[in-house]
Amino acid sequence: MESPEADHQASLRLRGQAEIWRHMFAFLDSLALKCAIELQIPDIIHSQGIGRPITLSQIISCIDNAPSPDISYLERILRLWLVNGSDEYTDLSALYLIETHAYVVGSWNFLSQSVKEGGMTFEKAFGKRSLWDLASQDNRFNKLFNDGMACTGRILLREMVAGYKDGFGCLRSLVDVGGGIGGMISEIVKSYPHIKGINFDLPHVIATAPVYDRVSHIAASNSKC
Repeated sequence: MESPEADHQASLRLRGQAEIWRHMFAFLDSLALKCAIELQIPDIIHSQGIGRPITLSQIISCIDNAPSPDISYLERILRLWLVNGSDEYTDLSALYLIETHAYVVGSWNFLSQSVKEGGMTFEKAFGKRSLWDLASQDNRFNKLFNDGMACTGRILLREMVAGYKDGFGCLRSLVDVGGGIGGMISEIVKSYPHIKGINFDLPHVIATAPVYDRVSHIAASNSKC
């Protein structure tokens, strides 16, 4: 018969192993949600109306470009997604797709190398100094990155305008440095038409920025950002 101390040590070992397994598979939650976003499942569910039931068959019938959909796979994804409480619709999909993109996740695999040798993990992974360097050469990722920053800006803007509403009244012009495609500065100017907005960012970002009333886009060189 094992002693109480031996039982305790065995329990600690099992708990330690369970904790390691939890860390090993922690990525599953992120990738399951990424899958749901890529399939536009939150949008499909939201389009049915909040609180209204929807079947797996209805969801899968609404997925674009799915010539041979597998409903059993969809069921597994939704089970994992809903068990973890991710059933609320929030327009953060573009930001989430950035944070789970191979460019972002891939650089984390070089942490130990950076500890040993110094230097940035991103440069070791991709030979580039930063995400911005890659975005300047990858139009698809550039759009995804800009959309992600814009959706973050919309959330921050609501709180900023509400909390700083008296502060904008005395301004004649406002510069958003690193303003992306100009979504945040355009919303401020829309709320305060007397302000002249200036959006300042890298050339490849400004190149995709839409035209906004009373907002000027200025492209800067890498050395100035």
